[in-house]
Amino acid sequence: MAYATGMIYCHPRARTDLPRSDRALSLAGSAHVWFDTVDGFDASGAPVQATISLQTLAQPRRILPQLPTDRPLVMGILNVTPDSFSDGGTAQSVNAALTRARDMLAAGADILDIGGESTRPGASDVPPGDEIARTAPVIAAIRAAGIRTPISIDTRKALVAEAALAAGADLINDVSALSYDPALGALAAQAGVPICLMHAKGTPQTMQADPRYDNVLTEVYDALARRIDRAAAIGIDPSRVIVDPGIGFGKTMAHNLTLLRGLSLFQALGAPLLLGASRKRFIGTISGVEDPAARMPGSVAVALAAAGQGAQILRVHDVAETVQALALWRALTIEQGDTA
Repeated sequence: MAYATGMIYCHPRARTDLPRSDRALSLAGSAHVWFDTVDGFDASGAPVQATISLQTLAQPRRILPQLPTDRPLVMGILNVTPDSFSDGGTAQSVNAALTRARDMLAAGADILDIGGESTRPGASDVPPGDEIARTAPVIAAIRAAGIRTPISIDTRKALVAEAALAAGADLINDVSALSYDPALGALAAQAGVPICLMHAKGTPQTMQADPRYDNVLTEVYDALARRIDRAAAIGIDPSRVIVDPGIGFGKTMAHNLTLLRGLSLFQALGAPLLLGASRKRFIGTISGVEDPAARMPGSVAVALAAAGQGAQILRVHDVAETVQALALWRALTIEQGDTA
């Protein structure tokens, strides 16, 4: 079991400062983030001896063979929906979506994440047929244009994922962590594709109705560990699992900040870590910016903070700005003489 350590949590303390210590190890294969200390604590928060191998924490996390493992990957958000919280209605036609995809790729996106159902707070379910009609033609058009960049289908539904994979998608991004559609796990196992399991408390209709945790960091960790075990039990190769703590999905602003500060704890799950905080409400609350589309600077700040905690994938709306910021961050976090 992913969490069978007597409920001992092993938290590598991520660092990017230079020079590195003589005992430094790369965190999850990163060329930019290192650690030399692992804090162990039990469910009560009391310090205990960490039980995880340092080499396990240092092991690179491969997502797809063509993608690098030594730097954060940028996943560009392409919502083909009328009602997503930030960009709904801006890429509903196939041609508009293809243009948006090309723009994100030109800006440096490593992965495209295509979604046909909004899961913002209060959103209603979309019938699978409607979701397929929104997403599969866009994926097919991207592939027909000769674009080979990995594509993720952002869906909770097996029928939608099946159509997307047939159209040319490479991985599945499930905000329900296999809890919405029992058939999705079996499909992912049979297809042998990577799948991202995201933590959410409640449904889009209920998740922001006074969410509470005793300790949000360890409770989200435990929940994701259980979903990793569930995925393995239905035949999904553990090396194909990606995890996402679900910023804004059943969390208050304080919960989101706690998760971001402690993000490197999730490296102990042994899976690539995806962080999706782009343009979310807590950024607007802190910065005083009401319009989600105007929250790019705050979103980039959060992306850089997540990169510093070793996140492998940053899911963002503002690809060009994030890629530029990461280029500078990478230059500043490499030892003199390194070329990564």
